[in-house]
Amino acid sequence: MLIHGIFLAVCALAQGPAVVETIDVARVWAGHPVGFALLTHKGKQFVAYYDADRDMRVAWRKLDNAHWNFTTLPEKVVWDSHNYITMAVDPADYLHLSGNMHCVPLVYFRTREPLAPDTFDRAPMVGELEQRVTYPRFIEGPKHSFVFTYRDGRSGNGDQIFNTYDVKTKTWRRLLDRPLTSGKGKMNAYFDGPHRGPDGRFHVCWVWRDTPDCATNHDPCYARSKDLVHWETSDGKPLALPITIDKAEIVDPIPPGGGIINGNVRLGFDAKKRAIVSYIKYDADGNTQAFNARFEDGAWKSRQASDWNYRWAFGGGGAIPFEVNVSGVHPHKKGQLKQTYHHIKQGSGAWILDAETLEPLGNLEEPPAIPPALGKPSGSFPGLKVRFAGDLGACDEPSARYVLRWETLDANRDRPRDGELPPPSMLQVIKLDGGDRSDRSD
Repeated sequence: MLIHGIFLAVCALAQGPAVVETIDVARVWAGHPVGFALLTHKGKQFVAYYDADRDMRVAWRKLDNAHWNFTTLPEKVVWDSHNYITMAVDPADYLHLSGNMHCVPLVYFRTREPLAPDTFDRAPMVGELEQRVTYPRFIEGPKHSFVFTYRDGRSGNGDQIFNTYDVKTKTWRRLLDRPLTSGKGKMNAYFDGPHRGPDGRFHVCWVWRDTPDCATNHDPCYARSKDLVHWETSDGKPLALPITIDKAEIVDPIPPGGGIINGNVRLGFDAKKRAIVSYIKYDADGNTQAFNARFEDGAWKSRQASDWNYRWAFGGGGAIPFEVNVSGVHPHKKGQLKQTYHHIKQGSGAWILDAETLEPLGNLEEPPAIPPALGKPSGSFPGLKVRFAGDLGACDEPSARYVLRWETLDANRDRPRDGELPPPSMLQVIKLDGGDRSDRSD
């Protein structure tokens, strides 16, 4: 499946990975984080990024050769950490790229020739509802169809749009004749998904947000579909489109100011193929906690996974560093589920959950997903953090995987920084020997 990851949540492995190869790509902008894209496909590798001058560039190479070729696209990133880049390859091997958008007209490029980044051209899509685009994502739909989804609108007032691509005519059309979700001018939905689940359906969860203030997130919701066109609730009741909050299936009725935030509502599954929605919110004492919810006996039931004595009191607009992150839940050993987390005070780790009750059974000791040395900044400028991005494609070697690594300062609410800025950092492609992949987690 084609997926987009802004900053990597790499799979945890039963055996720790080893660095096989490190390949320098280019010097890149380090003043604030923006997501880059790595795509490995048919013996070639493609990297889309913003260079030291903040110009959008694409580098590519053959996997058996460390020499990169480069092309520059007519886009330049400003101070907005929403403006990530994503890439995908269609069934005919043409490359597609979109990015550098936060409530601006659609930015989309397609190659004239298969797997040839030096033939990227700016291209049209549908032509309507493309003036306020954010969060582009390419996904593989039913029967290997090629799908593109994005938000039309802004935070607090947006709709989710889906397009589908005709490989023969090289044209786009609407997959849905109306948005999947609509805030009706009063809110918008922030998505995790659609993801194809172990049951073959497409699943999506989201949280609503009323204004640009991230404290106004509320009411995580869920829906599923067999074809991305006809959507239904957990118990199979059809959902008329667009889905609005008055007819959405609400997982947990969390009010605005309740501690839930977009970008931290995650979809997972248990061994019985049941969807699990994970998120954070404030507990009765006002502390930030992780919760997992599953549809059982005709209703969503939520269980607390953490016991932290800390309140992440977020608020305001613009991109912010996350102090607490949770992953989706996935099967571990028989009768157990696994969930990973990162906490500004508690560090990173993983919980084992009881598969039937979702109650935590304890912490899981396991090797790190990425060698710890890679997570330490090599630059000496104060505040530098290491960023990773996963592979949107696939490596042909069963035990190997690739990641991107670079260093930047933290997000600054999409505003220019005053004072001295760090020098450009080196963007690297790192090949890891992944070892045993039998135990995976997002």
